Amino acid sequence: MAAGLVRSGLAGCGQQVSRLLRRRFHRSAPAALQVTVRDALNQAMDEELERDEKVFLLGEEVAQYDGAYKVSRGLWKKYGDKRIIDTPISEMGFAGIAVGAAMAGLRPICEFMTFNFSMQAIDQVINSAAKTYYMSGGLQPVPIVFRGPNGASAGVAAQHSQCFAAWYGHCPGLKVVSPWSSEDSKGLMKSAVRDDNPVVVLENELMYGVPFEFPDEAQSKDFLIPIGKAKVEREGTHITLVSHSRPVGHCLEAAAILSKEGVECEVINLRTIRPMDIETIELSVMKTNHLVTVEGGWPQFGVGAEICARIMEGPAFNFLDAPAVRVTGADVPMPYAKILEENCIPQVKDIIFAAKKTLNI
Repeated sequence: MAAGLVRSGLAGCGQQVSRLLRRRFHRSAPAALQVTVRDALNQAMDEELERDEKVFLLGEEVAQYDGAYKVSRGLWKKYGDKRIIDTPISEMGFAGIAVGAAMAGLRPICEFMTFNFSMQAIDQVINSAAKTYYMSGGLQPVPIVFRGPNGASAGVAAQHSQCFAAWYGHCPGLKVVSPWSSEDSKGLMKSAVRDDNPVVVLENELMYGVPFEFPDEAQSKDFLIPIGKAKVEREGTHITLVSHSRPVGHCLEAAAILSKEGVECEVINLRTIRPMDIETIELSVMKTNHLVTVEGGWPQFGVGAEICARIMEGPAFNFLDAPAVRVTGADVPMPYAKILEENCIPQVKDIIFAAKKTLNI
């Protein structure tokens, strides 16, 4: 009798197990991989150094110190002194060495600790790197990447807070990219290293530690983002917001707030300053009939000014229902005081105000 009870109990357990196995459990989607902008840039350089022995990195503190902002962390230990090179504090000197190396067939990545210091080397960047391919009749390419943090940081005042997008975007012979997200940073950096032209990669110090979702395709060693192509980060129908670098995030925040008030913003991440993807902006303006440009740099002769001019000269102008509006940094050297600094940099509230002004609401 006892054996019968045991057998019936086991049979009952077996039926419960089979029912559990047949039951369809709700499975949540796997969490997306989060990668910081710093790690995305590091990954891009690591992959390109591994892929092509002609690639090397030089700059102040890039090797033994792992980089001033730790973007080159671990690369010196992996690749050694010949390919990760610490330089003296002489931007003109090591930028000249990098340009010469590029002319000799190597592919240098030249890091400026901040692009404010690239002013010391601007003759090498403009006269030596940008113009040589043209002046040689296409016989002498200069495949070099100039990279480092650009634009306003926090509490570093006038001499360390400039945006150089308009400066370098002005010069024919250069390509200029300005990534926002981790995906942008990896894809654009890898494309820059492989390009046969000099490419200026304008990063942002305040974005280095910011994590972004990293899609599966971005994790591939073959992942590239084409230089010269913008990305629509958010679809909308009422107004177009165009930006690059850190202010893209501000535009998305403003768009989320305006959406609750019934205003749907289309947010365009430029990604590339030169050559500018004006076609994507034109198509968006033809749909929304309103345009606001947002940038951290100064207003005169800036990126927003160029976008407005190109829209005025092109087919999208006749689709505008109101004048285009620029949101920019204040037209002053950056103050040191925190409250003044905040008032000199475009904030989310400034973008919302500009959008409502343009829409007359």
